[in-house]
Amino acid sequence: MGWHCGSRRDPITWLRLCRVGRYLMRKEVLSLILLAWILAGQTVSAAERNIIFFITDDESPTLGCYGDPVAVTPHIDALAKDGTLFVNAFATSASCSASRSVVMSGLHNHKNGQFGHQHHYHKFASFYNVVSLSLPRVLTRAGYRTAQMGKYHVAPEEVYRFETYLKANSRSTVEMAEKCRQFITDKEDSRPFFLYFATSDPHRGGGVDKNSRLELKPDLFGNKPDRRSYPGVDEVFFDTADVPVPAFLPDTPETREELAQYYQSCARIDQGLGRLVEILKEANLYDKTMVVFTSDHGMAFSGAKTTVYEPGLRVPFVVRNPYEENRGIVSQAMISHIDITPSLLDFAGGLDPETNGPKNWMHPDQYWRERGENLQENRAGGHTFRSYHGKSWMPILDDPDAEHWDTLFASHTFHEIQMYYPMRVVRDKQYKLIWNIAYGLPYPFASDLWIASSWQAQYRKDMDAPYGMRTVGQYIHRPQFELFDMREDPNETTNLAEKPGYGDVLQEYQEKLKAFQKSMDDPWIMKWEYE
Repeated sequence: MGWHCGSRRDPITWLRLCRVGRYLMRKEVLSLILLAWILAGQTVSAAERNIIFFITDDESPTLGCYGDPVAVTPHIDALAKDGTLFVNAFATSASCSASRSVVMSGLHNHKNGQFGHQHHYHKFASFYNVVSLSLPRVLTRAGYRTAQMGKYHVAPEEVYRFETYLKANSRSTVEMAEKCRQFITDKEDSRPFFLYFATSDPHRGGGVDKNSRLELKPDLFGNKPDRRSYPGVDEVFFDTADVPVPAFLPDTPETREELAQYYQSCARIDQGLGRLVEILKEANLYDKTMVVFTSDHGMAFSGAKTTVYEPGLRVPFVVRNPYEENRGIVSQAMISHIDITPSLLDFAGGLDPETNGPKNWMHPDQYWRERGENLQENRAGGHTFRSYHGKSWMPILDDPDAEHWDTLFASHTFHEIQMYYPMRVVRDKQYKLIWNIAYGLPYPFASDLWIASSWQAQYRKDMDAPYGMRTVGQYIHRPQFELFDMREDPNETTNLAEKPGYGDVLQEYQEKLKAFQKSMDDPWIMKWEYE
C-alpha cells in the first residue's frame, strides 16, 4: 500500500493533496485494523473445550484401529491415530438402557436404579436423585450448552435432561451429523458445547435380508434392503467369505451372513463420524473439541450382548483431546464406563478431586424444591448421590504405560423385564469371576437374539451342537460360578471354579466381589446369605 503526493511545483496543492493522502492512508489502515480485529474476534469467540460424545449401539471393537482385517473405519482410525486408543475398555452391563444409565451417571446401574430397559412396558428408570450427578445436568452447571442427538433410552428425562434435543434418523449417521451442524456452529451462545451423539447402528433391526438363499435369513442390522443407501452414505458391502468369525460364534453360513450385515452397519457409523469432523474443521472447532468414541456394549450376537463374557463387555474406546501434546497413544490401562461422566466433567473443569463429584454440586432435595416439585415417591432407594463410582482418565491420556483400575466390576440384572438373570463380575488382568446368581434358571434371551439366524441354526440341531467354544446346552445352562484365567484363556473356555487346585483363588475373588458389592450398595449382596 502507498500514496504519492505528485508534483511539488504547486506547493499549496501539494500540501492539500498530502493531507488528503495521509487521511486516506490512516482511514485505510484503521479499516484494515478494524477488519482484522473483527476476524480475530470471530475466531476467538468460538468457545474452547467443547465435547462430542459419540456412542454406538451394540458395537464391538471391530475397527481398523483395533486390528480388524476387514472393517472399513478410516475416520475412527484417524481419530485414534491422533488421540488415545484404549484396548482394555469395558462396559459394566451388556444391556442398552442399563449401560447408558452408567455412561450418563458414573454409577453402576444397581445403584442408579436403572436395572433394565427404559422403553415400552419394561419401564425401568434411574432414581430421581441421580439428577445431582447426571452427565447433562452437571455439564450444564459447569457452563455448557448441551444437546442430544439419536438414541436416548434412559429415564427419567428430568434427571437426564439436555437443553436441546435434535432429531434425525438414527440409522443415518451422515444425516444425524448434518442436523447437528447448527448447534455445533452456533455463535450466538458463547458457552462451550456438549453434544451427546447416539446412533442406533449397528443394533439389529429393519427386518431380514430376503435376498439370502439360506432358509434362516440374516438380520439387516439397520441396513436398507436390496443394497440401497441412506442419504449421503456410500454403503460398504462385505463378502461373507471375508468376514472374521470371532471365537465365541460358530463358523456357519448363517453367522457369516449376519456378520456381513453387521460390518456394513459399522461402516456407515464411521461416515457419520467423518461428517462431524468435517463440520468441526469447517467451523475452526476441531482443535477446540474433545471427541470420545465408544459403544454401549458388544455386538448383538448370543455370547456377547446381554452376557458378561468378554465379547459383551469389551468396547471400543477412542479419545482425541486436542489440548493433549502426545498423540497416537495406545493405552493398556483398564477403564470402565463408570469413568465417562467424571472424565468429561474433569475436562470441563467441573470435577471436585476431594469428593470425586461435581464442584457445583446441588443437593437433590434442593433441586426438586427449587422446581416446585413435592415428590413423595422413592427418589433415592436409600442411597446418597454425591460421588461417582468411576474416576477420570484425563490424566493418563498421554501415557501408554499408565494404569487406571487394577480391578473392574460389572453388574447385570435385567435386559428386557422378563429377562431376570442377575450376574456380578470381578476381574483384573489375571482372573475373572462371574457369579450367576440365578444359575438355576435357563439363560434368558433378548427377543432379537433369540430369533437371530446365527443362533437358531445351531439351537435347532440339539443341545450338543457347537456354539463357538461352547455347546448350545452349556450356553443356556450355566454354573453358579465361572472363573477364568484371562491371560491363559482369553476366550473364557475353561471354568477353573470346577477345577481342583483353584479353591483359594475362587475364595479370594468371591471376597473381592462381596467387598465391591458392599462398598457400592449393591442390593444383591444379600444373595450370599440365602437362596
